[in-house]
Amino acid sequence: MAATRPAAIAVAPSPSAPGLPGRDQAATPRPSARGARGWLLAALLMAAQLPLLFLPVRPLLAAEPAPDAERAPRPPDLQILLRRQSVNGEEQIGVYGAKADPRLPRLWSVQVWVETRDRVTIATDRIRCEAANPLRLTGDGGQVLMRQLNPGGPIFPGNRLDHLIWWAVCHPSLAGRDPATLAAEARRLGYSGLIPEQQQLLPGP
Repeated sequence: MAATRPAAIAVAPSPSAPGLPGRDQAATPRPSARGARGWLLAALLMAAQLPLLFLPVRPLLAAEPAPDAERAPRPPDLQILLRRQSVNGEEQIGVYGAKADPRLPRLWSVQVWVETRDRVTIATDRIRCEAANPLRLTGDGGQVLMRQLNPGGPIFPGNRLDHLIWWAVCHPSLAGRDPATLAAEARRLGYSGLIPEQQQLLPGP
């Protein structure tokens, strides 16, 4: 995944997927962990669950610049969340194929689509849709980058993509909305807006 997160151009929200547990439903608040000790315990718990929580990044890269007709076709449920300029021209990032984990409640897997003019890269992220511990897990050079998010909190270039992906998976009716404008929705859904955002690098599975 790209390390820098330039500002997004939000697209229109998509309809929700009815009947999917943990999506577009009010969060169930739980007592959250406090301070560094709580975050360390959460990180250790995640590390113990890595075989279930994380699927390795699976890139599909074009070896040479290819015309549009030869690139991977877009999945029908792809939602483009972010458009930004890169050294390869415009980069479009979206998600598709969100699936609930049958073993861990409120945990989802989703395919992250990164498209430039000459290639498409696809990776698998894991998203936790939970009021006390909302997370995005993604790949970073063979390691797992676990980011604790604060839905409804401040948005800046470094966390905008995290929040765009998290909202699209956990509350698909709000997909594509600028996450900086979702503070009221987050409170309505049960998120405090006070979770300290942190990240932890964990060894790959």
